[in-house]
Amino acid sequence: MDMLIDRFLSHLSVEKGLSSNTLSAYAQDLQKLAHFAEQKRIATLDQIQRKEILLFLSELKARALSAASTARILSTLRTFFQFLMTEGILHHDPLAHIHSPRQTFRLPKVLHRTEVEALLNLPKGESPLGIRNDAMIELLYATGLRVSELISLPMGAVNLESGYLIAHGKGSKERLVPIGRCAREKLACYLTVARPLLLKAKSTLFLFLNRSGEGISRQAFWMQLKGYARKAGIRRPITPHMLRHSFASHLLEGGADLRSVQMLLGHSDISTTQIYTHVAREQLKRIHQKTHPRA
Repeated sequence: MDMLIDRFLSHLSVEKGLSSNTLSAYAQDLQKLAHFAEQKRIATLDQIQRKEILLFLSELKARALSAASTARILSTLRTFFQFLMTEGILHHDPLAHIHSPRQTFRLPKVLHRTEVEALLNLPKGESPLGIRNDAMIELLYATGLRVSELISLPMGAVNLESGYLIAHGKGSKERLVPIGRCAREKLACYLTVARPLLLKAKSTLFLFLNRSGEGISRQAFWMQLKGYARKAGIRRPITPHMLRHSFASHLLEGGADLRSVQMLLGHSDISTTQIYTHVAREQLKRIHQKTHPRA
C-alpha cells in the first residue's frame, strides 16, 4: 500500500502540479487508511470493500473528527481509488455508493475595516524585520494572496513600476494581481532598505527573507502577524487567511463584481467565491440592525 500511495503522490506532483502543502495533506489522509488496514490485517487494497470503508469512517467518527475533515478524507480516498482504477491496479471502487457527511455551512472569518486599518497603520519599527513585516502584511491584504503564495514569491514575480505581481496558486496556475499604492510604497522601502541587510552575502530568489537571509516560513510570519494584531487591539484570534477573506469581502462590499474577485483570488470555480457574497449580506444585516431605528 505504501508503494501505491507513493506512486499516487508522484502522479499528483508531476501530472497535476499540486503544491507541497496539498501533497502533504493527501499523504496524511492516506496514511490514516494505511494504518487502519494494518490494524485490520488487510494485506492488499483489493480487500478493501464498502464495509471496510464504512468501518474506517466509523472509527474516524469515534475520534470526534469533524464533518469537514471526514469529507476531505473521503475526497482524498475517492481520488486515490479512481487513480488506481485508471491505472488498472483495481477493478472496483469501494466508495461508489458512499456519500460525504453533511457539513455545517460556515462563513469565513473576516476582519472589520477598522481592524484592518489598525493593523496596517500600526508602526512595525524601522528594523529590517519590522520593514519586512510591514510590507508583507500590507501586500497580503492588498492582493488577497494565500500565505503560501506570499512567502514563496520570487524576486521576479513583482513589477512595482507597472503595479502588478504574478502569483502561483493551486495546481501551479499563474494569475496577475494588481498592487495598490500603499503596498507598492512599503514594498519599495523593503526592497531598497531592508532586504539587502537581511540578504547579507547570500544569494536567493525569495522576495521575503528571514534574519538568516533565507525564505521566511509561514509559521514565522503567522507568529509575527498575531503579535501585531494584539498590539493593534484585535482581541480575537487572527490568521493570515483572514486577510485573504477580508480582501475578498471588502471588494464585494465596495461594489466589485464576483467574476473579478474570482480572478483575483485564483479560484477555479466561482461557487468557491460566492461564499463571500453571504459575508457581505451578513455585514449589511448587522449594519441595518445596529443603525435602523425599527430594526
